[in-house]
Amino acid sequence: MYQSCVGLAHRTRFQSQVSVLQSIEEAQASHIYSYRHGFRGFAAKLTDEQASKISKMEGVVSVFPNSKRKLHTTHSWDFMGLLDDQTMETLGYSVKNQENIIIGFIDTGIWPESPSFSDTDMPAVPQGWKGHCQSGEAFNASTCNRKVIGARYYKSGYEAEEESNAKISFRSARDSTGHGSHTASIAAGRYVQNMNYKGLASGGARGGAPMARIAVYKTCWDSGCYDVDLLAAFDDAIRDGVHILSLSLGAQSPQGDYFNDAISIGSFHAANRGVLVVSSAGNEGNLGSATNLAPWMLTVAAGSTDRDFTSDIILGNGAKITGESLSLFEMNASTRIISASEAFAGYFTPYQSSYCLESSLNKTKTKGKVLVCRHVERSTESKVAKSKIVKEAGGVGMILIDETDQDVAIPFVIPSAIVGKKKGQKILSYLKTTRKPMSKILRAKTVIGAQSAPRVAAFSSRGPNALNPEILKPDITAPGLNILAAWSPVAGNMFNILSGTSMACPHVTGIATLVKAVHPSWSPSAIKSAIMTTATILDKRHKPISVDPEQKRANAFDYGSGFLNPARVLDPGLIYDSEPTDFITFLCSLGYDQRSLHLVTRDNSTCKSKITTASNLNYPSISVPNLKDNFSVTRVVTNVGKATIIYNSIVSAPPGVNVTVVPNRLAFTRIGQKIKFSVNFKVTSSSKGYKFGFLSWTNRRLQVTSPLVVKVG
Repeated sequence: MYQSCVGLAHRTRFQSQVSVLQSIEEAQASHIYSYRHGFRGFAAKLTDEQASKISKMEGVVSVFPNSKRKLHTTHSWDFMGLLDDQTMETLGYSVKNQENIIIGFIDTGIWPESPSFSDTDMPAVPQGWKGHCQSGEAFNASTCNRKVIGARYYKSGYEAEEESNAKISFRSARDSTGHGSHTASIAAGRYVQNMNYKGLASGGARGGAPMARIAVYKTCWDSGCYDVDLLAAFDDAIRDGVHILSLSLGAQSPQGDYFNDAISIGSFHAANRGVLVVSSAGNEGNLGSATNLAPWMLTVAAGSTDRDFTSDIILGNGAKITGESLSLFEMNASTRIISASEAFAGYFTPYQSSYCLESSLNKTKTKGKVLVCRHVERSTESKVAKSKIVKEAGGVGMILIDETDQDVAIPFVIPSAIVGKKKGQKILSYLKTTRKPMSKILRAKTVIGAQSAPRVAAFSSRGPNALNPEILKPDITAPGLNILAAWSPVAGNMFNILSGTSMACPHVTGIATLVKAVHPSWSPSAIKSAIMTTATILDKRHKPISVDPEQKRANAFDYGSGFLNPARVLDPGLIYDSEPTDFITFLCSLGYDQRSLHLVTRDNSTCKSKITTASNLNYPSISVPNLKDNFSVTRVVTNVGKATIIYNSIVSAPPGVNVTVVPNRLAFTRIGQKIKFSVNFKVTSSSKGYKFGFLSWTNRRLQVTSPLVVKVG
């Protein structure tokens, strides 16, 4: 059985491959990629036996299979207070240098003709750019411009795993699905005067850093993104000279260890070379489901803005129920409404038909009626498919009870609306208690300010960190619910509304770009710290942020450090900085031996100076996952504000835990000065489980805040 494998090695690929495959010809035939820039290694088609042999050879530190990763699939900037570039100017910062910042997007490619990627009035490509515009299907070297300055595509890993007849749309960097264009335009799209989705959400829109440059690395195809292609993209991006990498994709939870995860390995080497990697947390929505867990990455959860897309359902008794929808179809008159379970057909039971499965509906019973269907899946496609099934069976409308309560608007093919479980029960109760129930579904409309915002989206993956809970993940939350941005016309429209942590990730990428523009010498960890410690945990009504669907009070597992606050990131006051050597020490604290350490670092690092706990990594959040009695962690902050300044500590202790900070006052006398402090935790209550609080360093002007996450017992 042949499989594609990634080998990370000190030796050359042919030294390793030829000795196992017996001939140079065989080695060349099996070879897929060589990795040279971020790390040394190769990808090849090998049998299990050959992979095992190579893994045991001297100088080969790792061989792992070619795993598949999934995509984690504008008013949002206005909502966060970033109205335009003048916003930062009025705060005293020029962000003009963003035109010299290059963002790499590892995704599904780009639709370069979109107005979001126009290069009008943009200066020449920055000097030092070593990237390439790779020709391919419907894409040539001149397709790039002063905005999209680089484009590459990778399909060898995909083709090695998929069937030979697998669909490949555009063998080039051109985007056929829309996902890559969407994410790139959120982060760095130019201003578009009238962006809308079929008339909804109309108005001017742009990305967070509209003058920044875009480099595209297309690794994701119709069924996903493979590790060997991802590693090749990281390798090229590091060599090309990108400053920030944005990845709206990742493993399904539970994520494997760092040395088995291509994104963890690639991002380690990117961070090692000063490239910040921003990634999405995932869309599984459950506790402990967050992925992209490495502490050298900035991991983003999804929240809402104050804009919703709703469709009103008018019942025969006069009740009006609001659902979510992007459907522009409308019923002209009220008609009979029935539960889909009443329209069961053939071998399907009423219960099965209640989910409006393919061929499960009786056309005679369905014709001319509105059907109430149940739904348990998470994907947009599966919800659209249900409206098609109802339409084909003769239904004129659909109410979809989303049992996952995700609050995501969907572009249905007939008048339709999504409701959660509570509203769904109200509708089903009406059906049971009314002799001839009627309903009418109105077209979707844009509504501003109807709900508290921001809220954490129901689908957004949550902590604790399943790999090592000493590091809080996700790190930060940004808009990811019903986001309008560029799309691929091959996939239907020039613009589209999408939801996911995939959309939240590039919001943070855009802000990270502005931070890099203003503070070009800052390390990836410094930029990350500025974003995390300036976040807010209050909504626009100054109430604690809530989490969908129940809208109960959110905590750090939901939002990390809080919701992105662009107005404060450029002046964080203090930063928690980390060097690449700190991450090596962190891996050593997890018990990595020299061999497993080299699987990640790809050098001769050793565990000389062991920290006793991973909680001591100089991270902007503090997590203590096993507090028995007493425990202390240390942190170091660097002054990046005024030269002479004093900060005092304010602690909101997790319930049942006494927290003391030593020293509790930090007096700085110069910019760049570092001061070390310790945070001591002591159990005062027998109540067990996770508790949440925060530590803030404050002066009259600034507040530098870290979440405290403690598990007692």
